[in-house]
Amino acid sequence: MKLSAATLDQLPDDVDVPRYDRSAITTGIVHFGVGGFHRAHQAMYVDRLLRTDFESASRWGICGVGVLPGDRRMKDVMDAQDCLYTLALRHSDGSWDTSVVGSITEYLFAPDDPEAVIEKLAHADTRIVSLTVTEGGYNFSATTGEFDAENPSVRADLAPGAVPGTTFGLVCEALSRRKDRGLAPFTIMSCDNIEGNGHIARSTFTAFARLKNPELAQWITDNAQFPNSMVDRITPVTTPDVVDELAARYDLEDQWPVAAEPFTQWALEDHFTLGRPSFEDVGVQVVDDVTPYELMKLRLLNASHQALCYVGYLSGYRLVHDVTQDALFAEFLLRYMDEEATPTLHPVPGIDLAEYKKTLIERFSNPEIRDTVARLCAESSDRIPKWLVPVVRTNLESGGPVALSAAVIASWARYAEGVDEQGEPIEIVDRLKDTLTPLARQQREDPLAFVRNRELFGDLVDDPRFVDAYTAALDSLHTRGARATVEWSVR
Repeated sequence: MKLSAATLDQLPDDVDVPRYDRSAITTGIVHFGVGGFHRAHQAMYVDRLLRTDFESASRWGICGVGVLPGDRRMKDVMDAQDCLYTLALRHSDGSWDTSVVGSITEYLFAPDDPEAVIEKLAHADTRIVSLTVTEGGYNFSATTGEFDAENPSVRADLAPGAVPGTTFGLVCEALSRRKDRGLAPFTIMSCDNIEGNGHIARSTFTAFARLKNPELAQWITDNAQFPNSMVDRITPVTTPDVVDELAARYDLEDQWPVAAEPFTQWALEDHFTLGRPSFEDVGVQVVDDVTPYELMKLRLLNASHQALCYVGYLSGYRLVHDVTQDALFAEFLLRYMDEEATPTLHPVPGIDLAEYKKTLIERFSNPEIRDTVARLCAESSDRIPKWLVPVVRTNLESGGPVALSAAVIASWARYAEGVDEQGEPIEIVDRLKDTLTPLARQQREDPLAFVRNRELFGDLVDDPRFVDAYTAALDSLHTRGARATVEWSVR
């Protein structure tokens, strides 16, 4: 049975479907970057609200927007399925909690009709613009924090009379129209894994606006809100087996379902220009300051993913749960979290950190998620500088230990050589691959070649404590291999 509005009533009883009137929903949120995570997280929370308090939530329907050429497939699937999709929460015992999510009611593909996107953003009903555009989508340097005005796509959008093609161009053109029409700016709500994601969104969008129209930039600075948030749910790339399993379990054909872990968390600062949904009614932690929560998540969960993925891949593992179920690698992760990450955190209200770290190991070990090690290894140049380098820097400043963090960076450098321990090629997925792989391949003769990249690592290469720990780990990776290096690191 093909998923659509017409077939909802025909689905099995163990598939939880939206019973609310989707035709009565108006768009209050426009979201850039409709991928697996958004559909497993923010869109799911809005769907929960629609199920529990439709009258107040019906003003907060979501219009998805695709900007990149690869987003065309999502447009096609959304059109074919009336913007419905299936969310399967996979428990470690093999059971599933399966629902159809109905909170996305429209999807626009900007390359086909940028004017439609701009007018949707400029409409008075749109009060929040949310983002999951990945760590690399904000176009800023991880070391300097500066907006990259030389990016060719940005330069094209800044040309006089240009039709906007980037998220920055589309959003700022819509804000310009709202300003001219006497409408308040919408809130820009980042849901990406970046420390201070709201601050980064404010900095980058106003930087673009300043280059385009300084008066608009000042208006945005004076009137718009950019709340920080922390988001968490492990959501692997959808594989064909998820599609096949849905068909086998429920006789349901969904062209692009989402499978995710049962755990979910969202901490969100309560700073909005034109109101917000009652997220606190469906489990969101609405707080005054999200910093303690985001540091906990970025430095424990996200950085731990990096701690296991490179050594895991080099040791022959291809699925995340297989790495974490290996007691040696689990010990390495816990040692990193306890000895190097946790001392850099702020007190986290309402969170038992010891229990949180234990839960992380359990989550990573869930065999039903089937998250791939390769996914965690991808786009490392956008991840390591934002998630792990701050841990190293903080511990260097405080006199804390850095050996395990340095070993993680060394394992990335070894992985980036593009050849595994059996001499087989590694497919490196990274926007800086053409720069980083040649550097990595020099490091057997020049051990610091990789970390001299100051754009990624800043001045770490100038610190003797870091250099000693890093070169020792890199030498061990080359001479003893990944598994033996992990064992050496925790002895």
